[in-house]
Amino acid sequence: MAIYQPDSWSEDHSPQPSMSGYYPLEVVRDDEHPGPSAPREDPSPLSRSPGQKRKRECSTDSENEELEEELVGPEPKDIWVVESLRGLKTRLKKQRVSSVLPEHHRVFTRLLEDPVIRNFLAWDKNLRVSDKYLLAMVIAYFSRAGLFSWQYRRIHFFIALYLANDMEEDSQTPKKNIFSFLYGESRSQRPLFHKLRYQFVQSMGWRTRVSREECEEIQAYDPDLWVWGRDRTLLPYSSRHCGGPRSST
Repeated sequence: MAIYQPDSWSEDHSPQPSMSGYYPLEVVRDDEHPGPSAPREDPSPLSRSPGQKRKRECSTDSENEELEEELVGPEPKDIWVVESLRGLKTRLKKQRVSSVLPEHHRVFTRLLEDPVIRNFLAWDKNLRVSDKYLLAMVIAYFSRAGLFSWQYRRIHFFIALYLANDMEEDSQTPKKNIFSFLYGESRSQRPLFHKLRYQFVQSMGWRTRVSREECEEIQAYDPDLWVWGRDRTLLPYSSRHCGGPRSST
């Protein structure tokens, strides 16, 4: 059986694609002179009429401009920004868009009417488990869990508050206080609580860090909500546990 051998000339001299995928462009200028072995079709540049030379240059320039526009694309248009207005400088500030929706605030406000949650907040007089920053983190977690507003129940409030204390408090006492209030001395319900907590964190994509700035933005949505008055710094020094959650970046 005959074996096909590619032509050596076509393999050596065929144009090879560049790294960008385009074949290299061959540019011919009028001031270049071919080598001794290359024949010249027009030995005298004076034999061309000025009109022919000008026509060729114009055609080349037009083709190059079209090719450059095709490869590079159109130039970006200028964007005008107001620098000043009647001599007063206008300063623009980049503002972060909060991921917390109004529905998450409404869910939180609805759960505050739950009698068990009300009793819990009244029981935590020293705000060791439920100060305003930890409660703001509950709303942040609601926004990240991705549940429908009607799906949130009392247990989700305590799970989110447990996570907030786990993230911001160095002591295990606040988390034990949540169990003590919910289940007393019984430990039978704790495995189920931790199972639900794991599922809740997983639904958040393990994003449990909440910055102090985000907590303050959450509180500013409805600054007159009564739970935002739960400020540890306003308590007597002997009743404080700490000054609030640590600021995170």
